[in-house]
Amino acid sequence: MNILEVKDLSISFGGVKAVQNVTLSVEEDSITSIIGPNGAGKTTFFNLVSGVYSPTSGEILFDNENITGLKQHQISLRGISRTFQNIRLFNQLSILENVQSAMDARAKYNLLDSIVTSPKKRRIDKENREKSLKYLELVGLEKNAGDKPGSLPYGLQRKVELARALASEPKLLLLDEPAAGLNPTEVEEFIKLIYKIKKTFHISILLIEHRLQVVHTLSDMIYVLNFGQLLAKGTSKEIIENQDVVAAYMGEDE
Repeated sequence: MNILEVKDLSISFGGVKAVQNVTLSVEEDSITSIIGPNGAGKTTFFNLVSGVYSPTSGEILFDNENITGLKQHQISLRGISRTFQNIRLFNQLSILENVQSAMDARAKYNLLDSIVTSPKKRRIDKENREKSLKYLELVGLEKNAGDKPGSLPYGLQRKVELARALASEPKLLLLDEPAAGLNPTEVEEFIKLIYKIKKTFHISILLIEHRLQVVHTLSDMIYVLNFGQLLAKGTSKEIIENQDVVAAYMGEDE
């Protein structure tokens, strides 16, 4: 069964067709990758699915509900969470507070509870703090809970962002170049972490990634975008052997 179905999705910016009639699906409890050369429309596609942009045409079905055109917070509440190509952490907050911030939208207390710091709010905040520590433990950063994100090296900041995305308890996790900037050892650790997350939470993962080692190791299905259009889809073996994909990455002469 598919958790996400995208049908003929398109968006144009002025005269530029950034995404053109892309159809894609993600099965439940699977890992699907989107690859393609720079400027292929991959992040724009993520922005459409997560509500940053509204499509010019097409539809997005998530968990059997049409979410086309919904706002970011509405889509997040339905169970889609994402990380970004450029890390977006709150540097003025601690690492623990960054993770816990993902739970604020789901907090079941009202404005008055917040103003007077009611027992209900204190109880929920305590529960969310404990959950946040569990997510930090999952990515190996529980000892850094009180530190600021800027004190960590780049690869560990990626893990903080991942923990925060998980804290919103998504059914579908969108990862935009999560291995960018990681060294070879960190890449190996990242691959193991993604397997661990999938096994622990049984969530679906859709990722954009340039490191083909990550893509071919993790992916159940791969989609290739080129100039905003779907060029190919298939298993890792099928994509490796697809000459259209090779030409898009390497050029016709190669």
